[in-house]
Amino acid sequence: MNWDQVKGKWTELQGQARQQWGELTDDDIAEARGDREELAGKVRQRYGKSKEEAQREVDEWAARL
Repeated sequence: MNWDQVKGKWTELQGQARQQWGELTDDDIAEARGDREELAGKVRQRYGKSKEEAQREVDEWAARL
């Protein structure tokens, strides 16, 4: 799924994002609004990952949708 599709279906995909990244809060998920960079930033903050690692993880998650 590309990021335009993710943004358009973000309300439906929030639960899947919560399953993938259990340490993200409901506010983190809501604030991301399906934005790739925002979601990767939240993953970086909560998990202490590098920017590249977080972006790769987010992209891999979106590709599985």
